[in-house]
Amino acid sequence: MNRDILNIIQENMSTFSKGQKRIANFILESYDKAAFMTASKLGKRVNVSESTVVRFAAELGYDGYPAMQKSLQKMIRNRLTYIQRIEVTNSRFGDQDVLTSVLQSDIEKIRLTLEEIDREVFGQAVDTIVGARKIYIIGVRSSASIANFLGFYFNLIFDNVIMVSANTSSEVFESLLHLGKGDVIIGVSFPRYSSRTVQAMNFGRDRGAATIAITDSEASPLASVSDCTLKARSDMASFVDSLVAPLSLVNALLVAVSRKKNDDISYNFQMLEEIWDKYGVYEKGQD
Repeated sequence: MNRDILNIIQENMSTFSKGQKRIANFILESYDKAAFMTASKLGKRVNVSESTVVRFAAELGYDGYPAMQKSLQKMIRNRLTYIQRIEVTNSRFGDQDVLTSVLQSDIEKIRLTLEEIDREVFGQAVDTIVGARKIYIIGVRSSASIANFLGFYFNLIFDNVIMVSANTSSEVFESLLHLGKGDVIIGVSFPRYSSRTVQAMNFGRDRGAATIAITDSEASPLASVSDCTLKARSDMASFVDSLVAPLSLVNALLVAVSRKKNDDISYNFQMLEEIWDKYGVYEKGQD
């Protein structure tokens, strides 16, 4: 289902039974909380049976309650304010140990990313990067940390990497002035998605450059404008974006690219080690 679930509920409100209307009204008013409730918990909250909640999901056209819940979760990733995120997290974690809950959640996201990644698309992205005339990278706000990490290591491998300045919309397009055919632009964005990153990717596609998205799902606005979409699970931990799985995906991308450029990398790092040693970049170990 690609349509907004809230619109679907509103359009069908007149067809629901009394119990279903109670479910519908709760979701419309508190979708941020409903998205993380089990069918049983949601039923108890509005005083209907668990089976009524399951039938409600089917009434909306979903295969089951988990499918409806997943649709709600996808929608709210890009809608929730930071205050709402904190409220949702408090509801999700309750009295659980925060350290254990967050780390286990991150482990699960890496596992799901590994299961769901398209190996063929990943390989296509690697080949596109290695063969590009210039490599442009853009990531804004929390996604900037992933983009900068990627750019730092790509600069040790290639001599054609351009980090797109995204402080203002004008700076984005100024950085992309010479982008064209034979180049690749890599956009990194996770909920809440950055409009500047989407604009940059659209600009790259219009100029004939190859486009690679590092994002969370096919529902991401980057996916529709990308030749290769590399998906990594992301979720919120309070107001903080969990970027563990995206960083792990970027690590894999760096290793795969480096293996393709093995001879060049050896030469680059031989020179770098000499420079680092000469200018004391790193502290030397004590005897």
